[in-house]
Amino acid sequence: FILYIMGGLGITAGSHRLWAHRSYRARFPLRILLAIFQTMAFQNCVYEWSRDHRVHHKYSETHADPHNANRGFFFAHVGWLLCRKHPDVIRKGKDLKMDDLRADPVVRFQEKFYLPLVGLICFILPTILPYFLWSESLWNSYFICGLFRYVFTLHCTWLVNSVAHSWGMKPYDRRINPSENLFVSIGAIGEGFHNYHHTFPFDYSTSEYGFKYFNLTTGFINVMAKIGWAYDLKKVSPEMIKQRRLRTGDLKMEHQW
Repeated sequence: FILYIMGGLGITAGSHRLWAHRSYRARFPLRILLAIFQTMAFQNCVYEWSRDHRVHHKYSETHADPHNANRGFFFAHVGWLLCRKHPDVIRKGKDLKMDDLRADPVVRFQEKFYLPLVGLICFILPTILPYFLWSESLWNSYFICGLFRYVFTLHCTWLVNSVAHSWGMKPYDRRINPSENLFVSIGAIGEGFHNYHHTFPFDYSTSEYGFKYFNLTTGFINVMAKIGWAYDLKKVSPEMIKQRRLRTGDLKMEHQW
């Protein structure tokens, strides 16, 4: 469970909210920690993950979207990883400015040594540490702490692309597919507030409600801010949220949680 949370934070607080959206800034120690967690998740290196996610937001639900939900639930969930990228995804990805990530030594180091680091952090250490620390069998360590934890984390991330683009409430923008889905938020430690996130992608919390409703990632970032490792946290004002709700939100579908 702890490894699942660590890997999840590497994606949510790291690849997603820090490196893809720049919704807050992180000191060097936090960037190293998040890069380690992100490597444990084994979902492409920070650079590739962030590039694909920026393309996803800029061209959401078009052929340039890497996991375009309009191509079906299975494609959005995992199918996009089982086939070649649409030419528009490649072309638009090359057009994006990624200078900020190229300038980060942590991102560059992880990209350069990604596969050896994945082998060590995602599989070897989760297998041998339980064996040596509390005499767990290598079989259980590998298949539960290694493989099962890895696959479970993958599907929690993919649920954001599939379920949260298909079912849920749209209190902020009824015109788009991304929706508020509590089930996804629980599994993806705070990433299920997807209608809000696609409406206000620069908000570090990805939610109007901050730490509430299982937004563990926001709680983690808040703690990092308390100790000075995270700063410049971007947040949408209540007035801006209210105005957007009235203009484009589905007022019949307020949060029922």
